[in-house]
Amino acid sequence: MADFMPAHPGEILETEFLEPMGISAYVLAKTIDVPQSRISAIIHGRRSLSADTGLRLAKAFGLSDMFWINMQARYDADMARIEHGAELADICTLRRTEGGS
Repeated sequence: MADFMPAHPGEILETEFLEPMGISAYVLAKTIDVPQSRISAIIHGRRSLSADTGLRLAKAFGLSDMFWINMQARYDADMARIEHGAELADICTLRRTEGGS
């Protein structure tokens, strides 16, 4: 269905934030008070970004509260479309009937 694979938020975290800023996963983990293993798992795409971690990252990088949360939600939706595209295409749109409840 898709001609691309969506970028996991961890990939964005690593390539657009950590690498350019010269920050290690260890330093980031200490800064936002989470286990370093959590940051490493996110960076390597083995773990989703929780709302808690997203809020901590947003604070650390001076971004809006929803930046990382929205990115994770978008990634999850894109992956669901890829995985379930055929099933989704078969679902009919429901219409409200007159006087219906």
